[in-house]
Amino acid sequence: MKLQRKNRLRALSLGVVAVSGALALTACGSDDTSSGPGDGDTSKDSSAAAAPSSSSDIDCSDAKGELLASGSSAQQNAIDAWVKSYTAACKDVRINYSPDGSGAGVTAFLQGRTAFAGSDSALKPEEITKSADVCKDSQAIDLPMVGGPIAIGYNVPGVDNLVLDAKTLAHIFDGKISTWNDKEIKALNPDAKLPSTKIQAFHRSDESGTTDNFTKYLKAVAPGDWKYEGGKAWQAKGGQSAQGSSGLAQQVKQTAGAISYFELSYATDGIKTVDIKTKAAEPVKATTENASKAIAAAKVAGKGKDLALELDYNPSADGAYPITLVTYEIACEKGNKAESLPATKSFLNYIASEDGQGRLADAGYAPIPDAIIAKVRETITSLS
Repeated sequence: MKLQRKNRLRALSLGVVAVSGALALTACGSDDTSSGPGDGDTSKDSSAAAAPSSSSDIDCSDAKGELLASGSSAQQNAIDAWVKSYTAACKDVRINYSPDGSGAGVTAFLQGRTAFAGSDSALKPEEITKSADVCKDSQAIDLPMVGGPIAIGYNVPGVDNLVLDAKTLAHIFDGKISTWNDKEIKALNPDAKLPSTKIQAFHRSDESGTTDNFTKYLKAVAPGDWKYEGGKAWQAKGGQSAQGSSGLAQQVKQTAGAISYFELSYATDGIKTVDIKTKAAEPVKATTENASKAIAAAKVAGKGKDLALELDYNPSADGAYPITLVTYEIACEKGNKAESLPATKSFLNYIASEDGQGRLADAGYAPIPDAIIAKVRETITSLS
């Protein structure tokens, strides 16, 4: 099942590390960036997407049948792009990915209902232990496949540039700052004409790895101001909720005074994003390049073949965007179902390939750094 990779390499020069990438998923809750399904839309068959580009590096000689997967909505745009190319080459494989959210995806996988899951958070120790039931006395492993910035989108008429920091964001999403002309926001934006408009803070209604990573940032950088434990479920009181990243983006777009968090690929149709003040000299913009600078410093924290990463949410490097996430594809190390294993390995091999990773930047994602994605490819080959 070894994937034949192309000789061509799309290199993304980041100043910190060169990373190869592929695009097609939208960060932890991303449908397509214009008109796609929202989180929880289980009716969409990703293989129905339109014509792909070159797919000569895809090896699907033994792959066939329907491949079921679900989870992160953030990576949906990336999944769509990958499936376009893959299914054009692999006519005998039908891929159905449901962007139900990371929490639902992990649950479905642990119940044996899918071949793999997409999650914007690595498996918890208790989930790894439970995975022995579906992985036949083996265990599930985390395969980092997509990186990217979690953008803070806002809709404040008359304000085209906005800078916030972790403390102010914690106060906004905890309901302690209620209007846009609050003194905390003014201090960070002395030249902006901030209105007295009421702040409408939106969070995810479903369990989400995007929420998990956003609140990990708040907890890591502003622990005195964000007292909640964190996790995939939103815990702070107040605010309003919406389903999936697409739902949050839609609320920001249509609600004056709104602010929310979602993958950069959802910040479309005129949605403005916040620059984040860090320990660096200048505030940092939410871009794939800046996210890659932060992800490049991540360390592998998983054991054995598990490749869970430890991210730095408080970087000091110039241009390193602090609110990032990595989406993992979760699969059994051993004990995969015989009928779906060939297609699983074939598809995962493709999305980890140079061509697959090379598509990510165009879709608003950050490719996984070379040193890490090389380990991912090696691990996929050994799945059994």
